[in-house]
Amino acid sequence: MQSPHRVVIAAFPGVELLNVTGPAEVFSVATRVAGADRSGYTVRIATAGGEPVVTAGGIRLMADLTLDEVHGDVDTLLVSGAVHVDGHEVEPVLDGGTIDWLRRAAPGTHRVASVCSGAHLLAAAGLLDGLSATTHWRTAARLASDHPRVTVDPDPIFIREGRLWTCAGIAAGMDMALAMVTEDHGPGLALATARTMVMYVKRAGGQSQFSVPLTVPADPGDRIDELRMWIADHLTEDLSAEALAARLHLSVRHFSRLFSRRTATTPAAYVESVRLEAARRLLQDSGHGLPEVAALSGLGSVESLHRSFRRRLGTTPAEYRRRFR
Repeated sequence: MQSPHRVVIAAFPGVELLNVTGPAEVFSVATRVAGADRSGYTVRIATAGGEPVVTAGGIRLMADLTLDEVHGDVDTLLVSGAVHVDGHEVEPVLDGGTIDWLRRAAPGTHRVASVCSGAHLLAAAGLLDGLSATTHWRTAARLASDHPRVTVDPDPIFIREGRLWTCAGIAAGMDMALAMVTEDHGPGLALATARTMVMYVKRAGGQSQFSVPLTVPADPGDRIDELRMWIADHLTEDLSAEALAARLHLSVRHFSRLFSRRTATTPAAYVESVRLEAARRLLQDSGHGLPEVAALSGLGSVESLHRSFRRRLGTTPAEYRRRFR
């Protein structure tokens, strides 16, 4: 029998507890489900000096070893993330010691991964240059701005680029860990692990099913922003580019250019995202049937509702309601 797959999770003060314990539990359950006749995983937590760290929730997390004690015999290296939250402002924590250590340790590791805002540390260490990556949707714009050589996609639950893996916020680390179990031991063990943990082997949809599309901050007095607020209150009206341009007394071409510059998307895509957000809220918070949801959200028909959910969220309205109501 092969030796267990060796996993080290790097942690530092302020990390989200589930960033560390979520993937660790997936690997632990997979090992127990696999049984004595199959190799599983050993998981160790490493901190700068081997000291306990206090997580974001105030729970102390014990370490098994120091970062300097992590050598080239590691199969998977995970770095967890931490953020500073001030009202609506979220800033990723960039732990300098961990970043320097990543530069030294990552090259000799078979698989390197980040959980949540840990992607900012991988990027700061230069490990994501030229690759696609994801992180929590609330810090994705910051990752793209700080690291223009990284192609940031804020929607996927996780992204794999060769030996580099990145994933979305907090619980997504468990989804990523299950995918790693699939890669290491096949889909049978991953399915058995997911059943034991009452999880989906592969979650439908991306982060857009959890985030609000109205993420462009409003600027009082800006005509486009005033129109955005008006759109949100008039979803069942004609919201075509022609109608919106006429409302601002602009040509369609000039309006579309101004709108895209302000929101980084087209008027049609923006309107669909706002209507989809309204449909999601109706599915979660009301007992309306699908025809009513489609009508009230401005999507019109059940067929249009299904198309938007499939295209944007990778699921159906009925499935979304079952999961999130």
